[in-house]
Amino acid sequence: MHRFLRTVGFSTYQKKHKIEDLIRDLVVEALPEQIRKIQLDEETNLCEVRSEVAPGTGVAIYGEMDETGEVRPEYYVPYILSQDTSSNADCSIQRHTDRETYAGLLDEYKVGISLIYYLENVMEYRERKMAKKSTEVESVNLSGLSVKGKILLPIKKTAKQKEMARVASKERNNLLEAAKNGSEEAMETLTIEDIDLYSQVSRRVLKEDIYSIIDSCFMPCGIECDQYSIIGDIQDLEVLKNRITGEEIYEMKIECNDMIFRVAINRQDLIGEPQVGRRFKGQIWMKGTAKFKS
Repeated sequence: MHRFLRTVGFSTYQKKHKIEDLIRDLVVEALPEQIRKIQLDEETNLCEVRSEVAPGTGVAIYGEMDETGEVRPEYYVPYILSQDTSSNADCSIQRHTDRETYAGLLDEYKVGISLIYYLENVMEYRERKMAKKSTEVESVNLSGLSVKGKILLPIKKTAKQKEMARVASKERNNLLEAAKNGSEEAMETLTIEDIDLYSQVSRRVLKEDIYSIIDSCFMPCGIECDQYSIIGDIQDLEVLKNRITGEEIYEMKIECNDMIFRVAINRQDLIGEPQVGRRFKGQIWMKGTAKFKS
């Protein structure tokens, strides 16, 4: 079973035979416009079936279409689509080893690391590559799937504190870019800032709760390179319902380290009541839709 299948409302599907029946039913009920096929070579094709179970949320099924037009599923991936542009940073795309799936690598200064995500629009990328069209990425819409999370109260800030934080973040991004380009002065400044920050946190953590010090965070989690532990502000919230199981899904617009992306989580996997202005803390599987230059 795919670990994140429960995120899109299939928490009761845990037995292999039950999941196989579900995937088979989703393929059978798919409309022609939900099916895409590309011919990889003379004998091999790749077929994608997108079954939407809630607005912008569902299961993408991949396999091969035989001579009779029947799709033979090989693997499936839960998805959530986002309409919000998350990043315009430089992005490269590379294929995974074992199957026709791809990962994107973003040089994103806002999070301070090279951000890796699972490419959502595989078929579009493959079609463009086969047609020798541009595969240069213009922007990326990121989204995350979570199986465990909790709601934190926000940190109270004045308008002046918020503005100072925005200015400091912008200056740090400029320093990171300069350091990447080889500026020794920028590297020294960043090192000194990190030492000062560590000193401040060490003093404050003796008397304050850690989550009142850390406003937001974005860091790699576990051994899989596209999973992250995040703390971010909830800017928008929508409750979706899986049309098959009736399970409710929280879809949240999250701002984390000045970056915007969508996060979906099954209602029963979230501790606390989400509201706009509160914070979400959890582990996510990062996915993304790449927008290519024409």
